[in-house]
Amino acid sequence: MTTMLEIGKLNTLTVARHSDFGVYLDDGSGGDVLLPKRFVPDACEIGDQLQVFICYDSEDRLIATTEEPWAMVGEFALLPVVAIESVGAFLDWGLSKDLFLPYAEQSRDLRIGQDVIVYLYLDKSQRISASMRIERNANRTPPDYQEGQAVDLFIFGRTDLGYKAIIEGRHIGVLFENEVFQQLEYGQKIRGYVKKLRPDGKIDLSLQQGTGHKAADPIADRIMELLAQHEGYLEVNDKTSAEVIHELFGASKKKYKIALGGLYKKRLIRIDPDGIRLIAEPATLTPPAKK
Repeated sequence: MTTMLEIGKLNTLTVARHSDFGVYLDDGSGGDVLLPKRFVPDACEIGDQLQVFICYDSEDRLIATTEEPWAMVGEFALLPVVAIESVGAFLDWGLSKDLFLPYAEQSRDLRIGQDVIVYLYLDKSQRISASMRIERNANRTPPDYQEGQAVDLFIFGRTDLGYKAIIEGRHIGVLFENEVFQQLEYGQKIRGYVKKLRPDGKIDLSLQQGTGHKAADPIADRIMELLAQHEGYLEVNDKTSAEVIHELFGASKKKYKIALGGLYKKRLIRIDPDGIRLIAEPATLTPPAKK
């Protein structure tokens, strides 16, 4: 029987008839699917529309539920391992029937209690399953992001270059290690920015917004603020280590040097061997009027 139901996702279906077991919902193609009695809302009438999640019960029968899992088909999620069998592992995803992670879809050995990032998909039998093959399941369509665009990132691995992240639940990108100045953890969700879209489809990411002088403006404001708080002197300059720079300004040394250079050109600061100093009365670029 053909069905228009989206298995593993939310569906809005119409109540077709009542039964002793619950209500049957019209699947949109002449068939129906059971919503068990424990999930039926009070005063539910024929013709009512209900938003339900479509999945399989413990006896592999297609059913509807008003419960929502922590992730749906087509999404990535961090889920705990609750059981390990010879055929694969089982994950808690918020429903009474655990989510199956086949052995062939595991990228490393697992243990009970461990959290793993998985992608939810429908197998050949239309059963909801999970895969740890993150990059294989990423979106292959050309990205439609803009450079500098703010995006949600989901950290899922490390490379020699840095951290691998899922972008907006779809594409894969890299945060380069020499541009990351905070500890990032597996499964961490964080706000970032698209730094560069490469011709080969790869995406470079950043945790700082913008590039060049635009990105340096907030850093310049912070430098001036700290100078004012410390009597016009800071024991930092263009030779200071990247670690100290990030601790003070939350930025890379490259962006810090751009900000420092901008303040120097505006004659707001002086750069000395022992640090930087606020110029009390910045020199004007306008020549004095002739008498």
